[in-house]
Amino acid sequence: MRRRDFMLMLAAGTAAATGACTSPGQSGAAPATTEASVPTASPTPTPSPTASPTPSPTPTRDPLFLQDGPPPLPGPQPLDGSVLTGLPEAVGNTVALTIDDGVSTEVVDAYLDFAIASGVRLTFFVTGSYPSWTDCRDKMLPLVESGQVQLGNHTWTHPGLTSLSEAGIIEELSQCEALLNNQYGVTGAPFIRPPYGYRDDWTDSVCAKLGYTVPTMWYGSFGDSGLLTEDVLLGEAQKWLLAQHIVIGHANFPTITHLYGQIIEILRERTLLTATLDDVYFGPGHDRHV
Repeated sequence: MRRRDFMLMLAAGTAAATGACTSPGQSGAAPATTEASVPTASPTPTPSPTASPTPSPTPTRDPLFLQDGPPPLPGPQPLDGSVLTGLPEAVGNTVALTIDDGVSTEVVDAYLDFAIASGVRLTFFVTGSYPSWTDCRDKMLPLVESGQVQLGNHTWTHPGLTSLSEAGIIEELSQCEALLNNQYGVTGAPFIRPPYGYRDDWTDSVCAKLGYTVPTMWYGSFGDSGLLTEDVLLGEAQKWLLAQHIVIGHANFPTITHLYGQIIEILRERTLLTATLDDVYFGPGHDRHV
């Protein structure tokens, strides 16, 4: 009996032990597992390649470039009625390039190209009977309007004023003034350059009756009213292109047109800038319209 009870107890313990090794709800088979869905990152779109912007080329200045606009000036300088031969000390490293006559259309045209390329400011003293002043009008007019080029009176046919009567002087100045009025819409007054520099108190008084109250001479010349070699003309330029000088040249022969680069180099080396007479005595932007 005892052996029987012992065997029953052993069977019951074995069953209990077997049940303890099986998870609830399982019957000895390996449990089925369900893997959790793991979210995967969406691929990052690859941007379409774009062309790198091409930088705009930096504008290159003309090799002749000297200045952009008038030089720094202290303000309009007084005109006291005396003859001009040079600029006042107050303008510092400024020179006035004044170009006379205009015998050659080609030389006047080349001077305008020079002004456009370099920014150099020019005062032309016009001898009105030469065709260059009408031939070059279309190119010159915008420069006159901007104030980079100024036009003054150098008579109609270039006579010595001291050899003329009062009526003769008035006729010469009036015809040139009419050209400036009709072609460019401006007056040349008050600046008159007497041909050859021939003037006296009497001729000055006659010119003043027409508003030409400032006889304008010079302090140095290229000497090119006649034909010069390049070496001679360049030597004169080196001699006279100095601060506060009024320098005279002529638009008559082509020699000067081969020397613009050297002229610019002289101005750069001496740290000179150019101004018109209007820039100095009336201020940039002076209105010459009639």
